[in-house]
This record gives sequence, structure tokens and C-alpha cells, in this order.
Amino acid sequence: MKRFPVFILCLLLTVSLFLSAAAEEAAGSGEGMEIEEITFGEIPEELPEESPARAAFIEDIIALGKQLYDEAGGKLRRAHYKGDIYVCKNFTVYLFRQTRDRYRMAEYPDTELVIPNNLPAAKCKPYAYGYGWEDIPASKGNPFEVAAQFLYDSKLSRDENRALALEFMKQVRQGDYFQMTANYSHGVGAHSAVMIADYDPETNTVHWMDSNMAGKRINGIRYGKVQFDAVESIDWWVDAFCQKKRGATIYRLRNDIVFAGE
Repeated sequence: MKRFPVFILCLLLTVSLFLSAAAEEAAGSGEGMEIEEITFGEIPEELPEESPARAAFIEDIIALGKQLYDEAGGKLRRAHYKGDIYVCKNFTVYLFRQTRDRYRMAEYPDTELVIPNNLPAAKCKPYAYGYGWEDIPASKGNPFEVAAQFLYDSKLSRDENRALALEFMKQVRQGDYFQMTANYSHGVGAHSAVMIADYDPETNTVHWMDSNMAGKRINGIRYGKVQFDAVESIDWWVDAFCQKKRGATIYRLRNDIVFAGE
């Protein structure tokens, strides 16, 4: 049998070891291998921008509130009888009804917009009257959704409730309708307001407009003050409604507000 010279065998062994090492290096780095494609999922779509109609609706409501404030000229307005528009809830309802005809919901374009009444006292129990509205479906014309709600929880400490109430107030956005049952320096009971700006984290405040938060009786008749761009810290608001059996709700216009006839 013919034998190979020793140096040839050594050379072959060296080449074999070199090729084996190269193959291992290529495998470790992924070179020369088919890599299974990794799918991370679809990139989520961007959140929809506010519709021009929704923005215009809010502008109309705020503009009318400013007009009524200017017309009052700092003088008290009668807020005593059921039909007086300067009663707090009547004021916010009036602003809505006077401006709603230009608008609809895209989902229900043939339905006139409505604003719910306050939830009756019997249905508010065990809480005090005034923390929220009747539950009217959008199909019946209600363009508002509950953006946030706070109800005092007796199972929690006062500090825990207050922390939740402060976080609730930070949800305020321009155009929100605000409904609460309160006990504070201006009185005891239900109150309605419209927020005219987003919560400001730098100053920890909210800006609003309303009627009859402050007022007085003259010859037994209640008269209320119209406010526009009133401003207080959210702590001030929390002091008003963060109490046992009390609370508040933020109502916000749906995103699908469109111009009527679109």
C-alpha cells in the first residue's frame, strides 16, 4: 500500500481544521444562513385628529357663553324659576341647544342632538343629587360620552379619595361639560359648568364658564352671576365635591361630530 509523505498528511490536517473553524465562525455570525423573517406586528395607526365640526361646535358654545357674559356686564341675572336660563344647568343646556342645529353625529346623521337632564334624585342614591346625567344613548341623539367620573368611596381613606379626585380633575379638556354635587363656599347641591380650556399642569388650574355658582336672593328671588374664564386650582374643585355621598362627572362630545348635511 502506497503511503503519503508525513508533511502532506500534516498539510491536509491543517487545511481541514481551518475550514472547520471558518464554518463555525460563519454559523455563529449568521453568515451564509437563511434567517427566518421576524414579524413584529403592524405599526398602529395614528390617533384620529379632532374633526373640524367638533372643534367648531365647541367654539360656538364658548362664544355664546362669552356673549351672555358680556351682555350681563357683571350684573346678576334671575336664576329662580324653572325656565330661567341663568339657573346653572339651564345655562349650559341653553348654550348647547342654541348651537346644536349645525351639527350631527356621523353615526346618526339624521338625528337631532340632545343633551340629557340630570339624573333624578331617587336614581342618584346612595349619592346626593347632581353628580351625573340620565343615560341617553347616542342613537337617541346624545353626543356626549363620560370622559371621567369620581364618586367618593367610603371604603377608602379621605387621602386616597382626594388623590383619585385630583387625577379625575386632570382629565379636563376644552369643551367638557362638568357636573357635580358639592358642598362649598358657594352653596350645597348640584352645579353645572363648561370647561373652556384644557387642564393646565403648569398652574394646576382649570378655566370655565357658568351661571349661578355665586349669587344672592333679592326679595325672595334668586339671582345668579354669569362667569366666563373663571379660574381656580383643581384642589379648589376637589374641596367642593370630594366628600361622602358626593362626586362629579366629566362629559365630552364624541369624536364623530360632523356638520349637518355632510
